[in-house]
Amino acid sequence: MAAQTDLLDLIDWSSVECLNQQPSHPVSNALKQGYREDDGLFLESDTDDQLLIHVAFAQAVKLQGIVIKSVDTEGRAPRRIKLFTNRASLGFSEAADFTAVQEFELSEDDVKEGKLQQLKYVKFQAVNVLSIFIESSQGDEETTRVHKIAIFGNSGEKMNVSEIKKQGEES
Repeated sequence: MAAQTDLLDLIDWSSVECLNQQPSHPVSNALKQGYREDDGLFLESDTDDQLLIHVAFAQAVKLQGIVIKSVDTEGRAPRRIKLFTNRASLGFSEAADFTAVQEFELSEDDVKEGKLQQLKYVKFQAVNVLSIFIESSQGDEETTRVHKIAIFGNSGEKMNVSEIKKQGEES
């Protein structure tokens, strides 16, 4: 398995979308380098505590882990997370009803520390779009706040067919 790296440089920013975000607290605050390290900037949900984030990549990637951090101590940190792959048109009702590729619950310590959540690597191959459904917050508050989202893995290395040698061929 190739080394695990932050996939920030492979995000296709023009295709990143977040449903139910407050316009004054957009997803870029949690995803972009520099912004996500500033605890004064955050992504916040708008009408309820759910967020649905579609992160598109410039090429197919293999995902190994995700960090979701919130320094919020008022119960607005994310709790229940569902991850979907290659479903760019997924809406809230489908995200709630469909079986996720992986789902997990974050403890208050997980989100405060920004603990890396390991993903089932075999289920996250050839990912063009990662959809992150934040289903609920820690304290079931009206809104959810996310200070940092970092996605780890590696690019789907391409095989150079011209380098393949026939069986028995000497190099």
